[in-house]
Amino acid sequence: MNNCFKVVAAMLIGLICFSLDLSAQNQLSSDDLFQNARKLAFDDKNYPDAIALTKQALTISPDYADIRIFLGRLYTWTDKVDSARIEFKKVLDKNPGHEDASLAYGYLEYWNKSPETALKITEEGLKFHEKSQDLLLLKTKILDDLKQFKEANLTLNTLLKINPKLGEARALAGKIGDFGQKNKIGVGYDYVSFDKQFADPWHLGSIDYTRQTGIGSVSFRANFANRFKTNGTQFEIDAYPRISKTFYSYISGGYSKSSIFPSYRAGFSLYANLPSAFEADAGFRMLDFGTKTWIYTLAVGKYYKSYWFNLRTYLTPSNNSLSQSISFTTRYYFGGADDYLSFTAGSGLSPDNQRNNILYNNGNTYKLKSTSGSIGFRKSFNATNIFFAKASLENQEYLKDTRGNQIELGLGFVKRF
Repeated sequence: MNNCFKVVAAMLIGLICFSLDLSAQNQLSSDDLFQNARKLAFDDKNYPDAIALTKQALTISPDYADIRIFLGRLYTWTDKVDSARIEFKKVLDKNPGHEDASLAYGYLEYWNKSPETALKITEEGLKFHEKSQDLLLLKTKILDDLKQFKEANLTLNTLLKINPKLGEARALAGKIGDFGQKNKIGVGYDYVSFDKQFADPWHLGSIDYTRQTGIGSVSFRANFANRFKTNGTQFEIDAYPRISKTFYSYISGGYSKSSIFPSYRAGFSLYANLPSAFEADAGFRMLDFGTKTWIYTLAVGKYYKSYWFNLRTYLTPSNNSLSQSISFTTRYYFGGADDYLSFTAGSGLSPDNQRNNILYNNGNTYKLKSTSGSIGFRKSFNATNIFFAKASLENQEYLKDTRGNQIELGLGFVKRF
């Protein structure tokens, strides 16, 4: 009998506590319930209870836009897409162009592979909030997804004028900057002078044509050089196929009959656009001077405000040893994707550098030490004309314990159309 009494008493106490808790919940304001729901969602990842509290808050304040948008977001996060649409539409029916509702609804459609609908929603929001950074960024992503690259670049330029320090926008500009026009022609010239290593300066010129295709860009390039008092020509092809929103690749090949260029060269890298404006790539390069040299490369980059930072290494295995070169590059953007100052410092040779990859011709040369520094300037005019200049100084160990300096000056021009 005693035990029965204890069980009944415990049940009564539980019912009283539940009633008191329910009564306390009923006394909470819509703001209190909203804050509790946010805590459940963000801190505890308890979306079902957060949805329940948000609905309860809306029974008190059915026209509270922020709460209804949050309910729509909760439905988005729990894959209840149709329910999310209903909530966002309710807000936009009462508040046309509402910034947060347009943003949340636009992302819902963008994530669910309805870019045309997402674009319509986003553009309607921009009619009322034309300087909204979040909406402009979303519009750029949608246009990129739709392969409307020219419009995406125009939107990015508008966004970067409003906030030139927005790292995610910088990352997008680096990704789609060349896709605004179908064609691009470029010319360049480099002059290299040596204080000890070679008596005569080197001259290197190039002309290239790039065409944007449905899968990415393809470039054809002719390089001309005078080195060791010998003229030579090299032909190259580069491609940047897009694989997905996250991945794209670099594929390259070259051929020359001249001794001052590698007979064959090839390259491949896989690039990844990562969250928080990070990027990374890994790949290989091959240079053939009669004997093939394989070089492997790894790099990581980061866009931060008006800066881009990149750390890259080249690894060359040979005869049970491993040679390494490394470089660090930073860019400071003072305008669009083609307006920046760049600074690079490094050690060792780079197979991607036309100036000195000829030095891989000597099987032992790549093991010699070198340090270098360079500065570059790039500026666009009327969006389709780009001028660039560079200068570098390299201290090269061309024989064991014997060093010399080389100075490079370069100019170039690119025309998009």
